[in-house]
Amino acid sequence: MGVDPTRASIARVYDAFLLGKDNYEIDREVLHKVQQAAPEAQDLAFENRGFLIRACRFLASQTGITQFLDLGSGLPTAENTHQVVQRINPETKVVYVDNDPVVLAHGRALLEENEHTHFVAEDIFEPQRILQNEVVREHIDFTQPLVLLQMGTLHHFKGDHDRPAEIMREYVDALPSGSFVGLSHFSDPENEDSATARRMEDFFVHSPMGSGTFRTHKEIEALFPGLEMVEPGVTLCADWWPDGPRLKELNVAQRTISGGVGRKP
Repeated sequence: MGVDPTRASIARVYDAFLLGKDNYEIDREVLHKVQQAAPEAQDLAFENRGFLIRACRFLASQTGITQFLDLGSGLPTAENTHQVVQRINPETKVVYVDNDPVVLAHGRALLEENEHTHFVAEDIFEPQRILQNEVVREHIDFTQPLVLLQMGTLHHFKGDHDRPAEIMREYVDALPSGSFVGLSHFSDPENEDSATARRMEDFFVHSPMGSGTFRTHKEIEALFPGLEMVEPGVTLCADWWPDGPRLKELNVAQRTISGGVGRKP
């Protein structure tokens, strides 16, 4: 499947949000639409990326786990999962999974980067296909704890509203004890920001990308089935162990993306 510049791609839209260069006009159109609901909409992507970096740094340095399965990895930007974790332990294995044609091209280039980074072209919303994939099985040892990442992915699932929780249960069931899950998701804070969150959701869903569900705090917690949450639990990405004291107030986009890290007992 080739790259179609007339159809928006989730990976390229995120790239546009992150001010990258690997996107087309159709992808930037999604950004411009969502900015009508919240001018600071790009911060959804920046907070997601910041949370990914901090969570990976924490997991690589605190848990001793040396295998990461990153689902829906998206396009390379600065500080990808393998760069963060391999800086702490160069032997850490990272398997990226994505099925976007643009990501595949970049993913193959990533493979050249080092022998511990691998790439699988597969649909992350089909857990059994991922869990039985030969490359995944070759490089991830499911008898030992691993880190599973779903960063900014599940809100792009287009099917039944309850299916993402089932998808996560399938993944978590396959993880050995002591494994960790890192996950972020667009969030409806159920307060004065709800109207803006739902407006952004509407623009996402009716944009050329066609997806972008905002879930409540309780619905996001349901994506960590049976896991022991690392403090502070599910919280705004910006509030999950920030790099320093906050000197300015969060904007509405920063207040509408949440994440957490949980451990399988």
